Amino acid sequence: MIRGTTKLIAHLGYPTSTFKAPMIYNPWFEHRGIDAVVVPMGVKPDDYAEFLRLLFRMSNIHGALITMPHKVATVDLADRVSVTARIAGSANALRLAEDGLLEADMFDGEGFVRGVLNKGQELLGRSALVVGCGGVGSAIAASLAKAGVARLALFDPVPASADALAGRLRAAYGDLVVETGSKDPAGFDLVVNASPLGMNPDDPLPMDVERIDPATFVGEVVMKAEMTPFLAAAAARGCRYQIGTDMLFEQIPAYLEFFGFGRPSVDELRQHAAISY
Repeated sequence: MIRGTTKLIAHLGYPTSTFKAPMIYNPWFEHRGIDAVVVPMGVKPDDYAEFLRLLFRMSNIHGALITMPHKVATVDLADRVSVTARIAGSANALRLAEDGLLEADMFDGEGFVRGVLNKGQELLGRSALVVGCGGVGSAIAASLAKAGVARLALFDPVPASADALAGRLRAAYGDLVVETGSKDPAGFDLVVNASPLGMNPDDPLPMDVERIDPATFVGEVVMKAEMTPFLAAAAARGCRYQIGTDMLFEQIPAYLEFFGFGRPSVDELRQHAAISY
């Protein structure tokens, strides 16, 4: 039940039709008796900066979840930005600090990496390809570097995005081999679709699945369907994989701690979630 005392957490992005987070947060809030709610808010890019400024002038706003296409823009709109978000060049969480300043952090990469490790996939010393260097892809790349991959290839249809991310990674991780310019998945231990490809029925596959070795672990960030065409094709080759919502479940405990609600287990979140496709 939403009431006058309810803390509002905005879920900002566009379009909102693919949002899954409210179906995880809100059942958990109800289960725990927490007077808070996540509310999807569709905000187009041209309106985002102005809307964000007004949103955080509301007396009952508690924070915001940020998703596509606003994660990169959020870094320049916050007053304080975490080290992780700086390296990623993007942020997916905002809160007001006690001094009234807007703080930004990034949990996409942490959630993705935790999910992969929990499925038994080794990352230390391994190689990875990330296709898509926007907000989520940059965060995943930063967290893969932190997890100790030895070789990291980046591809984006806007080469400057991949090159800029590569520069930040090289500056932070001197021993990491960083490559750009190719999305050929052959020879990698891990490949990730961190692009929006798969959200629309007529989207092409993000990479040539026939070039993926069956021993390669495949990750997805698109959440519109549990088994996207990309994951279905990879699974048909015998690859182990991670669905998009696994990344979401794994990062939510860090989000909740950021917002001051404690840190529940992923199992507890899954038990009460109302995810649908």
